[in-house]
Amino acid sequence: MFELVLLVPEAAVDDVGDAFVALDALSVSVEDADAMTDAESALFGEPGMPPPKGGWQRSRVVALFPTEAAAREAAALLKLQDFFEGCVVQGVRAVLEQDWVRLTQSQFEPVAITPEFWIVPTWHEPPAEAKQVIRLDPGLAFGTGTHPTTRMCLRWIAEHPPTDQRVLDYGCGSGILAIGAAKFGAREIVAVDIDPSAVESTRLNAEANQAALEAGLPTVASGEYDLVLANILATPLRVLAPLLCAHVRAGGQLVLAGILSRQLDELRQAYAPWVALDVSDEEDGWILMTARKA
Repeated sequence: MFELVLLVPEAAVDDVGDAFVALDALSVSVEDADAMTDAESALFGEPGMPPPKGGWQRSRVVALFPTEAAAREAAALLKLQDFFEGCVVQGVRAVLEQDWVRLTQSQFEPVAITPEFWIVPTWHEPPAEAKQVIRLDPGLAFGTGTHPTTRMCLRWIAEHPPTDQRVLDYGCGSGILAIGAAKFGAREIVAVDIDPSAVESTRLNAEANQAALEAGLPTVASGEYDLVLANILATPLRVLAPLLCAHVRAGGQLVLAGILSRQLDELRQAYAPWVALDVSDEEDGWILMTARKA
């Protein structure tokens, strides 16, 4: 395979990227051409949300093609376009063959939630100290245990086992929280997500972990639950406040994640008509908020 490397001004990044897609590039990446220099600049965006700009003032755009001829033909065609003004072709270079599966796997190690509770990819053996294990490989849906919000939710579940409880995981992603609830004794578990691929991922991961649960679109959630988990982001959590609180039975618990420390007050205010949220955990600028319904 071969990479075509361009130096592109910020205004042309989107057009160049779209052109590469139309030219059947296998992949396209954009990076700061001034990275690791005094001219390096950051694109700031809220975690989980798109960055405010499509590229840097000077962006390096790299497109991958199956052959050298395809890469050079793409360069020739791009030079003819009006939007290419100010762009520079830095070269075409061969990409060394690698075992991409092994390379990807090497980036995912077992994750400790507590000293005895671990998330372990299928290509690793569980650590000797692990008494409770979720087997989970990275996939299309969010939730592998590597993100602080997921770890905090799982840690809370381990410290507050939902034994014999009815549990709702709203915005289930990979299903990791629902599976965690099953590992710690939940009686009935419903996991829902607006993304059908997440629902399928949850079903497959639950099957791999021998976790009995019902997964589906949000319409599957019905009635009240002893525990409602929602690891999403602050904006949808605010919108969902009435719905999520309605699913919590009297005396039941609500656990929310995907919240930055600076968003604490707005979440408390959004949920105040129904429950009083408190911060139960904090990690890397993220917080876990919980409440017990009166």
